[in-house]
Amino acid sequence: MQKTEVKNRFTPPANWSTALLLANPIFADLCQRFGLAQLTQYPDVAWLNQHRSQSAVSFVDNDALSADGRYYEEYIYATAQVPTRKDNWHDFFGALIWNLFPQTKALLNQLHMAEIAQHGLKQRSKLRNKLTLFDECGLLLCLEPQAVAHAELLRQHQWQQSFITQRQHWWHSIRPMIFGHAIYEMATAPFIGLTAKALFIEVPDGFSQWPLTAAYSFIDNKLHEQIANQALLIDNRQLTPLPILGVPGWYNENETTSFYHNTDYFRPRRKT
Repeated sequence: MQKTEVKNRFTPPANWSTALLLANPIFADLCQRFGLAQLTQYPDVAWLNQHRSQSAVSFVDNDALSADGRYYEEYIYATAQVPTRKDNWHDFFGALIWNLFPQTKALLNQLHMAEIAQHGLKQRSKLRNKLTLFDECGLLLCLEPQAVAHAELLRQHQWQQSFITQRQHWWHSIRPMIFGHAIYEMATAPFIGLTAKALFIEVPDGFSQWPLTAAYSFIDNKLHEQIANQALLIDNRQLTPLPILGVPGWYNENETTSFYHNTDYFRPRRKT
């Protein structure tokens, strides 16, 4: 058995690095959508606001939250402003997710507020825990009709079947999209053990070849609709663990099939 090197505490790179983002295919969508190759240092809130697209919120310095005194979600709900720490990878990626999924992010904020109104700030409900987990670690796997079987393969931890035997489906009829900004943050220094929570979304034939803006807009609309109309995030079949470095094309070492033999990382499903 190959030993897994798991970091107990993750620390992102201290300094901004455009080269880091360009070299890691996990960030390819962000680089293309936001022109990150042009950046030479951490972008400020003015830059983030220039890339708001259809987002209903704006970004402000985190000092605004400190001076206000309200809870983070309450402040966003009341002001339509997202407090953002300066020179901070986590908040930088969080802002980009707001710009990619504006409807869904606004809905999650509303759901947080509804739960807070019912349970108070101190008692975290089951839904609030799921909202936070998805917000930080969510990965959307967009499945075209010929690839829908991968949802059950991955839920059952059939890693070999999905990642090796049917590898040809990835990026042709399976389109991964990262939703959790903590996943992006940890991908700045990827490590064996990095795991996302996958949510499966069925999409039309050919979706994997759609232009980037159209694809993200479609998924934002569909995700918003599904979360609003169904108990999507409460369903225990959703948010299944997925070893993100196993996604074909996202990590060089997974080009070798022996990479998937690490059962500390690609764990078999527990017998019940």
